[in-house]
Amino acid sequence: MSTPTTGSSTAPTPTNQSEDRSARSRSSRPAGQAALLRQVASSPAMVGLLAILTALLLSSILILAADSEVRYTATYLLNRPGDFLHAAGSTLSEAYSSLLRGAILDWRATTGVRMIRPITDTLTNATPLIIAGLGMAVAFRAGLFNIGGQGQMILGAITACYAGISWNMPPAAHLIVAVVGAALGGLVWGGIAGVLKARTGANEVIVTIMLNSIAAHLLSQLLSLKAFNGEGETGNRKSLAVADTAQYPSLAGSSFRLHAGFILALLVAVAVWWLMERSRLGFQLRATGLNADAARTAGMSVPWVTSLVMMISGALCGLAATAPVLGTQKGMDESVVGTIGFDAITVALLGRSRPVGTVLAGLLFGALRAGGTAMQAAPGTHIKIVLVLQSTIVLFIAAPPLVRTIFRLPERRESQDGGADPSSASAPATAPAPAAKEA
Repeated sequence: MSTPTTGSSTAPTPTNQSEDRSARSRSSRPAGQAALLRQVASSPAMVGLLAILTALLLSSILILAADSEVRYTATYLLNRPGDFLHAAGSTLSEAYSSLLRGAILDWRATTGVRMIRPITDTLTNATPLIIAGLGMAVAFRAGLFNIGGQGQMILGAITACYAGISWNMPPAAHLIVAVVGAALGGLVWGGIAGVLKARTGANEVIVTIMLNSIAAHLLSQLLSLKAFNGEGETGNRKSLAVADTAQYPSLAGSSFRLHAGFILALLVAVAVWWLMERSRLGFQLRATGLNADAARTAGMSVPWVTSLVMMISGALCGLAATAPVLGTQKGMDESVVGTIGFDAITVALLGRSRPVGTVLAGLLFGALRAGGTAMQAAPGTHIKIVLVLQSTIVLFIAAPPLVRTIFRLPERRESQDGGADPSSASAPATAPAPAAKEA
């Protein structure tokens, strides 16, 4: 007689349970790895890196097209491709090695001072770009597009130069007064656009562009005054040298241009990070930039925020003018700020309007500026190639969908809390309705 089967024989054994858990763990690993890869591929940092690499590729094509030897070997490419590849490799290696030697380390130099001078020039060039870029980043994250960095820097240069020339004060106090004066000059110039935007709805882009022109003509007129050039209208359009007590101290000795303004730039970056990420005011700025209607509904004064943002942005741009006036040139002329005010927009965009990213972007563009002169010395390479490189970086940074399309990157998903893509903060825009949760 057969023994009936009991129900206990169908219960899972500990061995079966362990095997099931192992199988589920193995099946979840590919999904987790795929999610991680997708997150990395869709990150703003990856888009920025690929934008830089794409810009380098396009610049390399232009360098090759401008080289006569490469063009000649290209005429018989199919018969002797080795000649073309050798010429192309030599041209690119010489061009980019010159860029590195001019921006980071000159390994061909015969003295230690000349060997490390490129990195100090990079830091010096990056100083005003970092400070002005942080000013632009603050405005961008608050939903405003400040094009007036050039004019705000000019006003900062005027006030800093006047304080450095006209006043006699103790060393530390004189420098502080000149630096604060530069920030106040930029604050006033940026505040004009902010108040007009808040009170009348005037477009800040148009207003700041017009203020740039006014500031440039004002600078030219002031340089003809005796208070600045010491001679009056018959004198040169160049100011007197600022007093030694108002100059930034050198960080690496008289053989280098690097000054304490670089330390100030790093301190400003920390202050902007705290302002935007840890302070109540920074929350109001970010909330207004993401969704002004939601911020208004939450009880925030959008006109007040608008005015304050442009003042802060202008103050930082004015502060950036102290780098050339009190640091490198130790005076002022009509080209004292160059194109730093416009280049700062590029730096902020490349840095995604984040302090750390802006600092890194400023260092990159400082290196491009420092290495551009050395790159021009390479055969067949023109300094305009550096400008093309910067412009193409801007092109791809300003159009993330273009980079994603070229490299077939996945779209960045919104976070689970309904927040928008952080990369969208790189330019002023109105966020979707879920951003009201933050407000």
